[in-house]
Amino acid sequence: MKVSLAGLELTSPVIAASGTFGYGIEFEEIVSLEQIGGFVTKGISLEPMPGHSAPRIIQTAAGMLNAIGLQNVGVEEYISRKLPPLSRYPRCNVIVNVFGYTVGEYIGVIERLNQAPGIAAYELNVSCPNVHAGGMAFGSDSGSLEYLVSRAKNASKRPLIVKLSPNVTSIAHMAKIAAEAGADAVSLTNTFLGMSIDPETRRPRLSNITGGLSGPAIKPLALRMVYETAKSVNIPILGMGGIVTAEDAVEFLLAGATAIQVGTASYADPRATERLAHSLESWCKSHGVEKVSSLTGALEIPQG
Repeated sequence: MKVSLAGLELTSPVIAASGTFGYGIEFEEIVSLEQIGGFVTKGISLEPMPGHSAPRIIQTAAGMLNAIGLQNVGVEEYISRKLPPLSRYPRCNVIVNVFGYTVGEYIGVIERLNQAPGIAAYELNVSCPNVHAGGMAFGSDSGSLEYLVSRAKNASKRPLIVKLSPNVTSIAHMAKIAAEAGADAVSLTNTFLGMSIDPETRRPRLSNITGGLSGPAIKPLALRMVYETAKSVNIPILGMGGIVTAEDAVEFLLAGATAIQVGTASYADPRATERLAHSLESWCKSHGVEKVSSLTGALEIPQG
């Protein structure tokens, strides 16, 4: 079940996605943290962020909309309080999601995190659809993305993963730009921009009006984007978007992902990541797959 990703060795290709696993330590009594490939923290910014006002999450058909607004404690408190307890799990890959409104803020977070032990990699969040500046602005403009990734790569002392937005004309093109700028891997996709309206009140159901759509509803779209991106870049891809079952994970691996991230499923089942890691191993055994890594990019396209 081991896979290699941007210089990291993962015990499993199953990783808990950012924004759905807190700072990681909250799950230590629920999930065996060393039984999964690792987890990505919620977005960490230079200063604490309060996030948006409620309502911030609503259920949709086959998924959910969220507009949390990247609420977090800020990099200083993360390093002093949230990160140290994870030293109890040395085999768990802690990937820190990094967010900023400006290039300087991104770099400031990375430089501060460089001084902290126990972090495996950074995931550069250039794709959050529920903040009014920063993130998504970088992820949707090729020039801005290239500049940010190159600056972040120069500043980083750890592998750099770039989390891409699906809310662009061609995510494969943006992935290629990120790769050429120095990204060690890309993760895709983040949530799709959407909204919901209450017909009785005639008002948006989210306080932010719009939010990010996730869950099984987006899986076919995300899968297609992973497939297209895999044909454009030679760096590893972390695939995500509506993964609930082992079969879902296998689809993303066949499409070209090296590893996968599980997000919304953790809201329905807090043990979803560990359960999926075990069920994927069982699937491989029952299908004669000796190494899960052999599934990456093994999609067979009929000829003629």
